[in-house]
Amino acid sequence: MRFNVRMTKTPPPTPPNVPPPGYVPPQPLSPNDERLWSTLIHVGGIFFGFIPALIGYLVLKDRGPFVRAHSTTALNFQLTVLIASFAAGIIAGILAATIFLAPLGFLVILAVGVYLVVFSIIAALAANKGEFYKYPLTIEFLK
Repeated sequence: MRFNVRMTKTPPPTPPNVPPPGYVPPQPLSPNDERLWSTLIHVGGIFFGFIPALIGYLVLKDRGPFVRAHSTTALNFQLTVLIASFAAGIIAGILAATIFLAPLGFLVILAVGVYLVVFSIIAALAANKGEFYKYPLTIEFLK
């Protein structure tokens, strides 16, 4: 009995949990850099919404526990504010149907904006001091 065996030129697959050649693992940030990036993520959320928190989470989450905690917290907060803004817009639209309740709809939108600015500044100050911070009234999408 004779077996016909052919050799292929493709290399065998790399074993799991082995980084590809040339891969350099992310280096941890210094404590000062972690505080700086955490502060910038919180302040950036005031101007650009959830984008700085998302970028910070995706890029910096493996660079240190402090920046990971703050980027996760900021992303959860920004997503909660996004949902609250959408709901406030719907409520304002419904209340605008009657001319007497239209200012109340504006106050709902204003309350969400004030909530965003005030608690983002408080979180940024806590991050700058090197303290952990948890936003109130936030849905935890990421843990």
